Amino acid sequence: MLKNTIKFTKMNGLGNDFIIVDGKDVSEKQLNYGELAKKMCDRNFGIGADGLIIINPTDVKANTDITWRIFNSDGTEPQMCGNGIRCFAKYVYEKGIINKKKFTVWTLAGIITPEILDNGEVKVDMGKPILEAKLVPVLVEELDCVINYPLEINGKEFNITAVSMGNPHCVIFTEEDSFSLAREFGPKIETHPMFPEKTNVEFVKVLSRNNIKIDVWERGCGITLACGTGACASTVAAILNDLTDDTVKADLPGGSLTIEWNKETPDSSVFMTGKSEFVFEGEYYL
Repeated sequence: MLKNTIKFTKMNGLGNDFIIVDGKDVSEKQLNYGELAKKMCDRNFGIGADGLIIINPTDVKANTDITWRIFNSDGTEPQMCGNGIRCFAKYVYEKGIINKKKFTVWTLAGIITPEILDNGEVKVDMGKPILEAKLVPVLVEELDCVINYPLEINGKEFNITAVSMGNPHCVIFTEEDSFSLAREFGPKIETHPMFPEKTNVEFVKVLSRNNIKIDVWERGCGITLACGTGACASTVAAILNDLTDDTVKADLPGGSLTIEWNKETPDSSVFMTGKSEFVFEGEYYL
């Protein structure tokens, strides 16, 4: 490796792209991960990506098969990222860092279990969705859960459903242009005072009992081609509102994910299945 460089791999999950680096090359004692993410993810002056993933960061010790940290392009650290965890899982398996197809990963959202399928896709046990308002978190004192709740933004009323998949989501069902709504109202809802940790925002069209279309304003990133946790949260919200069955094809601008959740089973996990792809490798000059 050249002096003052970091080896990296670029991957994407449905167009949601990530830079992956090894923790042994980027100790946070020497480099601030958030600042490094902003520089490396910059699409004009850096490599360009929605986020930076650190494999086995030296500051994390956990009783799991492997650990990670992930940072958004603005330098913030989310609790989870569905597309990111699929890219991470495929990377560590294909590179021989993990030698089994199903393994556990430490994340800020808890232990996540991905599985490499025979067709190359990655199926991830994303854990149980969090619906309790104070844990999402969303500040609506009179309700335990926020389902189909009215919220007014700049004179326009939306009905929101709040779900956490380890990170907060505000899901809105609409028959209007979902992309235009995400672009216009996404940043206003992300920073609304009722979301003390900000929120991801999904505008969703229900196409059938087994198919939804989603446009996402991602917390810390803005408009993205895909959001795995957003697809999970949108599916959970659709099931809670009796708009879909328990297995759903979630269409995002970058591609589709299969999401499964059985609300009738106590402590049922959400399962997400989809593709992740290698793009290129290189060295980044510090």
